[in-house]
This record gives sequence, structure tokens and C-alpha cells, in this order.
Amino acid sequence: MKKKVLIGVGIVVVLIVAAVFYLNNRNRTLSPPGQAIGAMSGDTVSVEYSRPSVRDRLIFGEEEEGALQPYGVYWRLGANEPTFLSVSYDFRFGDSEIDAGKYVIYAIPRKGEVELRLNSDLRFWGYTEPDYSQDLATAIVRVNPSDHTEQFTIEAQPDSIGTRLVFSWDKYQWELLLEKQ
Repeated sequence: MKKKVLIGVGIVVVLIVAAVFYLNNRNRTLSPPGQAIGAMSGDTVSVEYSRPSVRDRLIFGEEEEGALQPYGVYWRLGANEPTFLSVSYDFRFGDSEIDAGKYVIYAIPRKGEVELRLNSDLRFWGYTEPDYSQDLATAIVRVNPSDHTEQFTIEAQPDSIGTRLVFSWDKYQWELLLEKQ
């Protein structure tokens, strides 16, 4: 009798592990990892994020419209894990001066603009919202119309005074300059 119970428990454990592996792999397939790297005069900026696709969905809009990312709601700036920003130089994020280091960058989209926030809490995972008391800086940037970008993309483009992060998804694009201090 004990042997049958142990076999049954073993089968259940194997099925749970297989399901978790499948779902995790499926999410990564739908939103694969991406990386943007910009280098200028020995300084680097790198962004690690996941790349969800539009797949005929309304991306930004009102919650009542069924938007994937409703206005005024936390967005991890990608999918799966939080989006990590690593900067090798002291920089300006919005109106704040920030030391070189690794941070989480996330967004709160609004109609016509995106509020980007920098957070020092690197320990949270998935859709969990960050500890807002760990926010270091905020930058509000204008959203511009753009050609369709099916898969969320971040580019780190060297600029004469720092690195310009360019975010593109669906029919929108917005930029943030990380000015070297």
C-alpha cells in the first residue's frame, strides 16, 4: 500500500514539474529575452528585458477597451521578469542624478506619454509590482506615432552626451536620454 502511495505522489510531482517547465518555456517563447547594449568611449549601457508581441491585440488604451496595458497601470516594460538597466557611468534620469549601477526600470503608460521610473529593488520577479519606496527617479517622456513594431524593442543608441534609450512597440515610440554626469 505504501509503495502505491509513493508511486502516486511521485507521478504527481513529475507532472507538476513538467507543467511548470512547459509554462515557463511557453512564456519565454511568446516573449523571448532581449538585450540592448550601447557603448561610447568605454562607457556602456545595457538593458535586459523580455519582448512580447502585439499579436493583433490592443496594446495601450483604456481598461474598458480591453487594452493589454491600460493607461495609468504599472507595466514592467516588457514581459516575464522585470526590465534591468545597467549603466557604467553616473547619469541623469529625468531631473535626478543617479550613480552608475544596475537598476530596474518600469513604466506607467498614459495617453500621449509614458512615465518611466527607476527602482533600486532588484529582487522582485514577474508581474509583482516593485516596492515604490525604492524608486530613485522619474522621467515623463512623450509618446510619438511610429511604424508598426510587432515585438517590443528597446535600443541603446550612443549620443554625444550619453545614451538614448529608444522604446518601440505597436504603433508607438518614445525615448529617454541617459545623460552622462
